[in-house]
Amino acid sequence: MRLIYLDNAATTKLAQEVADAMVPVLCEVYGNPSSSHAIGRKAKALVETSRRDIAKRLGCEPRSIIFTSGGTEADNLALRAAVKDLGCKRIVTSRAEHSAVIASAEKMADIFDVEVVYVNHHPDGMVDCEHLKEILASGPQTLVSLMHANNEVGVIQPLEVISNICKEAGAFLHSDTVQTMGHYPICLDALDIDFLTCSAHKFHGPKGTGFLYTHPNNKINSQIVGGGQERGMRSGTENLHGIVGLAAAIDLAYADLEEHTSHVRAIKKRMVNGLLAKHPGVQFNGDSHLESRLYTVLNVKFPPHPNSGMALFLLDLEGISCSGGSACSSGATTGSHVLKALGYHDPKCASLRFSFSRYTTEEDIDTALEAISRVFSPVEEDAV
Repeated sequence: MRLIYLDNAATTKLAQEVADAMVPVLCEVYGNPSSSHAIGRKAKALVETSRRDIAKRLGCEPRSIIFTSGGTEADNLALRAAVKDLGCKRIVTSRAEHSAVIASAEKMADIFDVEVVYVNHHPDGMVDCEHLKEILASGPQTLVSLMHANNEVGVIQPLEVISNICKEAGAFLHSDTVQTMGHYPICLDALDIDFLTCSAHKFHGPKGTGFLYTHPNNKINSQIVGGGQERGMRSGTENLHGIVGLAAAIDLAYADLEEHTSHVRAIKKRMVNGLLAKHPGVQFNGDSHLESRLYTVLNVKFPPHPNSGMALFLLDLEGISCSGGSACSSGATTGSHVLKALGYHDPKCASLRFSFSRYTTEEDIDTALEAISRVFSPVEEDAV
């Protein structure tokens, strides 16, 4: 049985080009980047070259890039720094955010008595910008934390509009761009934002590596201390091969972004059309089938069926890897907090997320559609 991987929003296959960049570093550049001898200086040079190359792609200063273990650490660092170093007494976020942001905001409330406020959404999942303006019209110094694109339903928020609202109100802005980095152009010299997060494994880079972008005007301190690496911003010996892999993955993503985007959009459209043809009554949570949504994600609500509760398991037996929500909560079986927050959750129906990459093929989609048809085969009316 050929395995079909349709869970690329959770993680992606490591690109061969990225592996080719990492392997020589793993095997040959074994010096500690903090060492002053020649071998250490060679390692340090790779760290700084990677930082410079990433910054050039994103249109920012290299010193604005802080390497981390991934998006979760970067989100935590941004929120903690806003509270501890920038004087924020309030965090405005959304109940549909990634758990790394929600849990971090709640932790800041527990430790530093910070107020956490949740902005409303429209029925389609878009942030209610008028409500955001109302919240920011008064109150203490505030950090707004809203993700660029939702990792489960693919709703893309208008970052420029949100940025302008925040600046007019004097609020800081953080955005989790884990799902859009490497998939959409991001020009930081044209976007007024304070913090932005990235995770390499979402665009064919290595797991365990990412970064936080922080605006040069923001003077923040490390939340991990003890070694002074990353210009004092993140102690601990740098993940050298991971950093090189991150830079290679970003370079690969943006070198042929238009071709990559066109391919994945066609793949997603094939899946949408196939589902509509084979399963009348399917719905797409967050209007995730629309062109305006994240092109790598499709969140499908199937009509009530006896197999709804076992759909993920049955598809796995068919060799189809997909998900019922975020894969970032280890062992989580409580269902999607995003679908619940946006009002899409229905205990009688299976909602499944299919997500695609440059390596997804038409054959993959056709095979998946056949498997889905077997799992959700027609049943007698009284059996539902």
